[in-house]
Amino acid sequence: MTVGKNGLADLLSEIRQCRICEANLPLGPRPVLRAEATARLMIIGQAPGTKVHESGVPWDDASGDRLRDWLQMDKDSFYDAGRVAIVPMGFCYPGRLGRDGDAPPRPECAPQWHEPVLAGLPQLELTLLVGSYAQARYLGRQREKTLTETVAKWQSYLPEFLPTPHPSWRTVGWQKRNPWFETDVLPVLRQRVRALL
Repeated sequence: MTVGKNGLADLLSEIRQCRICEANLPLGPRPVLRAEATARLMIIGQAPGTKVHESGVPWDDASGDRLRDWLQMDKDSFYDAGRVAIVPMGFCYPGRLGRDGDAPPRPECAPQWHEPVLAGLPQLELTLLVGSYAQARYLGRQREKTLTETVAKWQSYLPEFLPTPHPSWRTVGWQKRNPWFETDVLPVLRQRVRALL
């Protein structure tokens, strides 16, 4: 699949009509993503939660607040699709896994849609791989055995990728156990983002 003659806007419109995994979505399909051809930064997270499903706005929750804090970005800049593409691994809310949180992103989305979306983003310079699902797909065998080890090797994935943990409430404890993320990774991440935007 390639980006058609009317470009990325038509592709995104097609994605927003996607129903390939509708039977497996407890709240029904509502693909949530943003992108414009001029974006230089892409954020690949997991999948929308219930709040994002309701609002239709990616990262419109406490995890998004934490991610914007990591990036030192205000909402206007973060949601400027001409500068920041937001393309999760799964575009729709996947449901829950008991008390452990949300289910993994649906496996149909990324294979179906990521390659054509990427083809429509010729100016990308940096992709944030937020969480283990994005890291597994985009780093493949280059990733380490654990998310912590992968994020610790962040420099080896630059300039194309920068892996981070998912900014959920669970990450607060992770950051306390791994202070290098705040002292070593975040300053470079913020500098790169400022330079791109």
